[in-house]
Amino acid sequence: MKKTLIALALTAGATFNALAQDIVDTAVKAGNFKTLVAAVQAAGLVDTLKGPGPFTVFAPTDEAFAKIPKATLDGLLADKAALTKVLTYHVVPGKVMAKDVTAGKVKTVQGQELTVATSGGVMVDQSKVIATDVAASNGVIHAIDTVLMPK
Repeated sequence: MKKTLIALALTAGATFNALAQDIVDTAVKAGNFKTLVAAVQAAGLVDTLKGPGPFTVFAPTDEAFAKIPKATLDGLLADKAALTKVLTYHVVPGKVMAKDVTAGKVKTVQGQELTVATSGGVMVDQSKVIATDVAASNGVIHAIDTVLMPK
């Protein structure tokens, strides 16, 4: 009986993991990352963010994108290379949950470093983390209130 319960528990866990959504699907489902998802599609990064990862994504909300002047945002969306540079600046290799965040520098997929501060809430460069630990099958999303621009 004990072996059956363990097998059942392992099977249930495997089923749950198989049903978990990847970063892109999780962002779509959240509903407040529509501009980010459109940008990821425009940059051709959907397959990457649906890949095995794991990734930690500092995801600007729609309100964060709304802070960018329309002409600037339209120009960015039209320039695939620049858009890819900006979007990959929001992604860190590995799955870093909020409880594991420490202050300091962290290298992005884009290649430059983000500065993380933890006093008075978590800040990533000049952006405040406003929601944490949105789990996905291939990583985690932390919502931020400002679009990060590489140096």
